[in-house]
Amino acid sequence: MRIYIPPEDIQQKEKIKLSSDKSHHLITVFRCKQGNAITVIDGKGKAYEAEVSRIVKKDVFINIIREVSTDVESPLNLVICQGILRGEKMDIVVQKTTELGIKGIIPIITERTVIRDTRRLKRWRKIAEESVEQCGRTIIPVIHEPVYFEDFFKCQQSSVMDQKLNGLIFWEEGGLSLRETIRRIRSQDAEYRIQNSPIYILIGPEGGFASGEVKIAEENGLIRTTLGRRVLRAETAAIVSVALVQFLLEN
Repeated sequence: MRIYIPPEDIQQKEKIKLSSDKSHHLITVFRCKQGNAITVIDGKGKAYEAEVSRIVKKDVFINIIREVSTDVESPLNLVICQGILRGEKMDIVVQKTTELGIKGIIPIITERTVIRDTRRLKRWRKIAEESVEQCGRTIIPVIHEPVYFEDFFKCQQSSVMDQKLNGLIFWEEGGLSLRETIRRIRSQDAEYRIQNSPIYILIGPEGGFASGEVKIAEENGLIRTTLGRRVLRAETAAIVSVALVQFLLEN
């Protein structure tokens, strides 16, 4: 059993009362009993051994026993910038890219984005939290507020003092092969930037990126890349691209 508890609650260490949804999940799904061992994560990279100390009606109380070492997180700081998708497609992207090790997700409003006003941010953060618990990670990705395409670059450039961004933009109308793109990323101050800077992966919405948007991305340092001859659905492209970039850069 593995659950997320905010760091400020973990500091209490003893008689930590879990939230109603966590208590409900442990009681109804895991059928936990007093004395059962569980793993607690703080969402920031730490994990702890804990035990169920008390169950009072529908409330579960736990005690933190000790911190345990973990080695499950990727050294890469991958951030996916996803053109907002309709319905459950965006939910799938959040869930699966979290499982694959992404550190951040930025919903992007592009020229061809159908949905420009969303109230699903709380839902996406909950999905990311549950995905981390399920797959054994210790870091919950940061799900950012949606931002317009042009504003994304303005914000990122101001934060890195006008340096070029590190990463790639996938475009179904053509670009470098992924292997060549990874080679170029490695050649740009190779290991330091890969280990210390965010690597942005931009994926368009259902209609893809407009050519003007691709031009802006390239002017800001991103590499135009293709996933091959076939045109993938946006949610498929997001999952495949994160998996491949993660694999190629880690190896």
